[in-house]
Amino acid sequence: MTTPGRLSDPYASDGGSANLADILERVLDKGIVIAGDIRINLLDIELLTIKLRLIVASLDKAKEMGIDWWEDDPALSGAARRRELARENEQLQARVAELESRYGAGEAKGEERPEAVRDE
Repeated sequence: MTTPGRLSDPYASDGGSANLADILERVLDKGIVIAGDIRINLLDIELLTIKLRLIVASLDKAKEMGIDWWEDDPALSGAARRRELARENEQLQARVAELESRYGAGEAKGEERPEAVRDE
């Protein structure tokens, strides 16, 4: 008794086909860009335009292309967050120094400090 012939499995990993990991590796290595625009018009009046741009690439490939915005985003980078906090700290220190010099100089001349600045 013979068994009926089976159809080839399209998802089988033989030498000629690539699995998902291979495809993903190739896409990340080379990069892929998907771009599109959505426009909504009413009586030839443009009401809304949405521009979609999607880039799929490895971090190394993105850096090669000059794309590194995540390095400066405080929500995504600890170093960027520390830089932002240091900048904010410097601004606050400068503001405190300005206020101290403004109102501290007034006390030395015998002027009265504003109500909001007086010690309680």
